[in-house]
Amino acid sequence: MLFGLTAVEIQDGQPQVRRIVVENRLIIRVPVRPPPARIEWVERKGPKCVASAAIRGAFLSGGDHVDLLMARGRLLRADLSNDCPALDFYEGFYLNPEDEMICADRDVIRSRMGGSCRIERFRQLVPRPRR
Repeated sequence: MLFGLTAVEIQDGQPQVRRIVVENRLIIRVPVRPPPARIEWVERKGPKCVASAAIRGAFLSGGDHVDLLMARGRLLRADLSNDCPALDFYEGFYLNPEDEMICADRDVIRSRMGGSCRIERFRQLVPRPRR
């Protein structure tokens, strides 16, 4: 059963988010993709919680946050706790929500190397208009 946790579905050449239930616990495997072309983003207030089913992938964009690609092309930044060690999220990460929601100040992301970081807050990212 543990071997199923490392498998990643690939569609259109891109790994996909996998939802796995082990002993009645939901585990979500989120692959990390290369960041999009150089676009400047502006942070705006984000939600307190997001539906785990809406997560489509992730981008690494800094040492203290992970950008989540959401359904309908939205992009959210998950700011991680200040005491978070420099974790290796390049191979993807796991989310283990208590329910079907991922919430700031409650949930953590876990690296495949075994470390974890608490999600402090979510920020919505919108493209900066060109001048």
